[in-house]
Amino acid sequence: MTRIAGIALGFALTLSAYAQHDMPAGMSHEEHMALMKQQAEMKQRGNAAMGFDQDKTIHHFLLTAKGGIIQVETKDASDSASRSQIRTHLKSTSQQFAHGDFSAPVRTHNEIPPGAASMKRLEGAITYSFRELPNGAEVEIRSDNASAIQAIHQFLQYQIKEHATGDSTTPK
Repeated sequence: MTRIAGIALGFALTLSAYAQHDMPAGMSHEEHMALMKQQAEMKQRGNAAMGFDQDKTIHHFLLTAKGGIIQVETKDASDSASRSQIRTHLKSTSQQFAHGDFSAPVRTHNEIPPGAASMKRLEGAITYSFRELPNGAEVEIRSDNASAIQAIHQFLQYQIKEHATGDSTTPK
């Protein structure tokens, strides 16, 4: 192979590696780069606010008829440090939310998530239940109040979008 053919092959392989990175449809390169920067900053803030490495965990936000569930688990079942950190964070989160304190999501997202103000205002109509899972933990958020359920759904739908979990945005 000639030197020029080798350089061309290397260039083609480099381009194919970049082509494998998915860019959301309808988004310019500049918009995509800005989104990637925003997500990296959120991940860094989340690491600090939640006390565990976001890259070692999986978040799920599940909507239910009566509210929803925040679920976080380790990607590696043998990662006992992350599992412990998740449990500490979500136990604290359930207690903070029950008292109308949504400071951790504000620190993570650098803004007040939709639904949080209403959840704070309606705190007496919402219950928060912490449960350990084999690889992490979850917080179930429930209410019989239609306004509270709507606020919970708004909050969780925002989390689904921000954390790009792919979870359904409609209640099950």
